Amino acid sequence: MFGFCKCKVKLSFIYKNKAWFTSIKNLESLSRKVVCKTFKMVGVKQLNGMEINVLLTGDKEIQEFNKNYRGKNKPTNVLSFETGDELLLGDIVMSLATLKKEAVAQHISIEAHYVHLLCHGVLHLLGFDHIDDEEAREMEFFEIKILESMGISNPYE
Repeated sequence: MFGFCKCKVKLSFIYKNKAWFTSIKNLESLSRKVVCKTFKMVGVKQLNGMEINVLLTGDKEIQEFNKNYRGKNKPTNVLSFETGDELLLGDIVMSLATLKKEAVAQHISIEAHYVHLLCHGVLHLLGFDHIDDEEAREMEFFEIKILESMGISNPYE
């Protein structure tokens, strides 16, 4: 389903919620594939030394980030913090509790939803956004294509 893909981008993981270890099989190798596919699909060259940090946490901590950085005092599924640096791309924060709730509500696997959210976060680090309709369409186009290349259905249908 997820085929081999060589990725030059270093991913560093911080597990603040131990449930992440048992919720998604081979999470780190799956994540590398998602990052590789995302770079390839959008045509961004991977440079040696590129790095993304991934903080895997729960609702309480992500709610604090959401409140402090976006002014929204509620949990969310994923946040991205772009640095603007061409090598240290930024940080992605994800909440397992919200991810699981959304996956159940959407009748999809936790793994498929994780892939979508990570892809979404990486696209943000690469400069994509969804503030206006045109930007949202472009970002969704790439998400759909990346997920499709990994055998995952369009999440927007």
